[in-house]
Amino acid sequence: MAGTPDVHPGLADGPVYLDYNATTPVDPRVAEAMLPYLADFFGNPSSSHPFSQEPRRALAEARAQVADLIGARPGEVAFTGSGSEADLLALRGAVLGSGRRHPHVITQATEHPAVLETCRALERLHGARVTVLPVDGEGLLSPAALVGAFTEDTVLVSVMAANNETGALQPIAELAALAHERGSLFHCDAAQAVGKVSINVRELGVDLLTTVGHKMYAPKGAAALFVRDGVRLEPVVYGGGQERGLRAGTENVALAVALGTAAQIAAAELASGAPARIAALRDDLHQRLTAALPGRMHLNGPDAHRLPNTLNVSVDGVLGHELLAACHQIAASTGSACHSGTHTPSPVLTAMGLAPARALGALRLSLGRWTRHEDIETAASALVAAAHEVTELTG
Repeated sequence: MAGTPDVHPGLADGPVYLDYNATTPVDPRVAEAMLPYLADFFGNPSSSHPFSQEPRRALAEARAQVADLIGARPGEVAFTGSGSEADLLALRGAVLGSGRRHPHVITQATEHPAVLETCRALERLHGARVTVLPVDGEGLLSPAALVGAFTEDTVLVSVMAANNETGALQPIAELAALAHERGSLFHCDAAQAVGKVSINVRELGVDLLTTVGHKMYAPKGAAALFVRDGVRLEPVVYGGGQERGLRAGTENVALAVALGTAAQIAAAELASGAPARIAALRDDLHQRLTAALPGRMHLNGPDAHRLPNTLNVSVDGVLGHELLAACHQIAASTGSACHSGTHTPSPVLTAMGLAPARALGALRLSLGRWTRHEDIETAASALVAAAHEVTELTG
C-alpha cells in the first residue's frame, strides 16, 4: 500500500485543521479501497452464487484487519454502524443478556454520552441500577473507587480508554482485572484510542471494546465491537443472524472494507512511530502558546498519560468560543457547549473539578495524520494574536 499522501484534498484550501478528535478526513487510500464495493462488487455476502464471492472474501479480510489492529480473533469482531451503536450493543447487550433481575452497571463521569445516555436508558427502561464514579483533577478513575462500587449484582463496568476532550488515558488493564475478580464483564469505549496508541484486547483483559472508523480516517458509519468469545449479549438488531447474530441486516461491505483498510494503515503507522511525530508537534504547539502567553496558559488533563495528539488548554481571561471566533485560521473545538445562545462548561472539565471560568476558556486542539510543522507555526501565531485581540476587546 502506498505511503501517506502529502496533501489531503479536503484540507488543501481551508484553515489549519486541529479537530481530529471530532472526526478525521477519509484517507484517500481508504476511499480507493472501498470504491469497488460501491461500483462493482454489489452482491450480498450471505448469498451462495458467484456475485457473493468477492464481497464475502472482502468482508472476511476487513474483519481480520480490524482484529489484527486490536489483538483479537476475526470471529470476535462485529461490525456496527457507529461507535454509539457499538456502545449500545455492549451495554444493553450485557445487561439484558445477564439474566439478572436487578442488574448493576458501573461507569465514570467523563464517559462519552453514548455510554452515559445508554446507562440512563437502562435505568429507565430495564430497571438497571447505575453507579457513575467521580474522577480526579486529571480526569482519571481511581481503582480504589471502582473496588468500592461493586455489588453482588454488578454485571458490567464500562470505562473509556481515552477521553475525547483531554486525551486522558485510563488504567484499563488494572480496572478490567478488578472487574473480573468480582465476576463482572468489562467494556471499553476505545473510539479515541484505537489507531493513536497501541491497543491489545488480550493485554488489557477487556471483554468488549468499541472501535470507530471516522476517528481513524475511515468514513462515518463504519465501526466495530470486539466481543470476547464466550460473552453472551442480547442483540441490538434482530433478524437474519448476521454479525454472530448480534446485529442483523445485510452487511455494508464497502464500509467494512474502509474500516479494515484504515485499521491496516493505522497498524503500520503505529509500528513506524507515527505517534511520536504527532506528540512532538503537539508539544511544540503547547510550548509556543505558553511562551507567548506567559502565566495565562493552563493544561487541562494529565501531562504524560494522554493521547499523543491531544492538547486541551485554557487561557486566562478569554472564553474559548470567543477566541476561536476571532481566530479564522484554525478549526478546533472549545470546552463549552452552546444551548440557546448560552455557553455552559464542558461536563468533562466540570467533572474534573475545573472552575467554570477555566472550563469556559478551554480549547481542544487535536492533531492528526496531515498536521505539519508549518501548521503548528500558523496555529500558534493565530491563537496568540486572537488571544490578545479578545483580551483588549473585553478588557
